[in-house]
Amino acid sequence: MYVIAFASQKGGSGKTTLAGHIAVEAERTGLGPVVLMDTDPQGSLSQWWNVREADTPAFVRTSENGLASDLAALRAAGTGLVVIDTPPAITSTIGQVIAEADLVVIPTRPSPHDLRAAGATVQICEDVDKPLVFAINGASPRARITTEAAIALSHHGAVSPAIVHQRIDFASAMIDGRTVMELGGSSRSPGEISELWSFLRNRLTGETASPLLSPTETKTTKEPLSPMGDGSSLRGAA
Repeated sequence: MYVIAFASQKGGSGKTTLAGHIAVEAERTGLGPVVLMDTDPQGSLSQWWNVREADTPAFVRTSENGLASDLAALRAAGTGLVVIDTPPAITSTIGQVIAEADLVVIPTRPSPHDLRAAGATVQICEDVDKPLVFAINGASPRARITTEAAIALSHHGAVSPAIVHQRIDFASAMIDGRTVMELGGSSRSPGEISELWSFLRNRLTGETASPLLSPTETKTTKEPLSPMGDGSSLRGAA
């Protein structure tokens, strides 16, 4: 069984949306049974699941004190993947979740504020020696700042080559418990989620869900996370 935690100190990073989408895509591509857990007191992921008509992924309620035993029970029951959403603040709960995770995904919007906020989550992962990846989310198409954000983040950990762009279909899908993969239409959003999951699956298992993108390892430095890892400025970026 694998455990993925979505964690970000910055509210509005899109971690709940990505957690739900990745869980559905993982189930669809065969790494199931998949179970969702929501440790955020706001309960956004559990609210999404409660209005979802599909039977999968499953949902299991947990608490900070019961997390380890709940994960052990799921492992014994043959669960393939557990996806955990966390609060948008640095709390003891986040530390507990990261300690149990096989991979920590840090969703980050391409903005200076989000890049600075990611540092606290990176520090927790380093303290407990857990692998992390950055997922750039909510990007504007063809904006130069997206590339600059990827460069800055790459100095502190692996960055998913799959960029998830800001589109209204993500919000539309989450309203009634669906994902962009279940909406139909010609949006590029399902392909971006598929590429992101392929990257994450490769990090977890060494196998891709589909022959899309292979991760590129980037040397990690211990420098404080700043808006631009290469020393250049974000001022004036499109």
